[in-house]
Amino acid sequence: MDIIEKINYLIKEKGLSKKAFAESLQNLQPTLKSTGNPPNIQTIYGYLNGKRELKVELIPYIAEVLGVSEQELFSFDIEYATEYNIRYSEEIRELIDLLAYAPKTVREEIKELLFEIKKISEEKIASLKQR
Repeated sequence: MDIIEKINYLIKEKGLSKKAFAESLQNLQPTLKSTGNPPNIQTIYGYLNGKRELKVELIPYIAEVLGVSEQELFSFDIEYATEYNIRYSEEIRELIDLLAYAPKTVREEIKELLFEIKKISEEKIASLKQR
C-alpha cells in the first residue's frame, strides 16, 4: 500500500469526502515550494487520484487533517486494513497505542489470551477443512 492509498483509506475511514478533505487541507494553507502558493482543489484531487505526484511538503498538513502522525502515513501499522474490516482498523490502532500504558503483566495476559483465541480459531478452521 503506497502513501496515496493510505491517505485515501484514512479519508474513507474518517468518514470524510475527498472534497471535505481537500477543503480542510486548503484551510491549513500549506505552501508548495514550486509555486509558493497553496495547492488548489484540482491539484489536491490530482494527488488523491494518483495523477499528480504528492509533494513532500504537504505531508505534515495531510497528517494533521487526517488526525494521524506523519510516521503513520509511512508505517505498516495500517497495512492490515482492508475494505472488509475498515470499521475496525481505527479501533485496532487505538488499542495498539493504549498498550504502551498497560503494565507488563497486563500486556503478557493479553498476549496469552490472544494466543489462546488464535489457537482455538486455527483448530476450528482446520476441522472445517477436514470435512
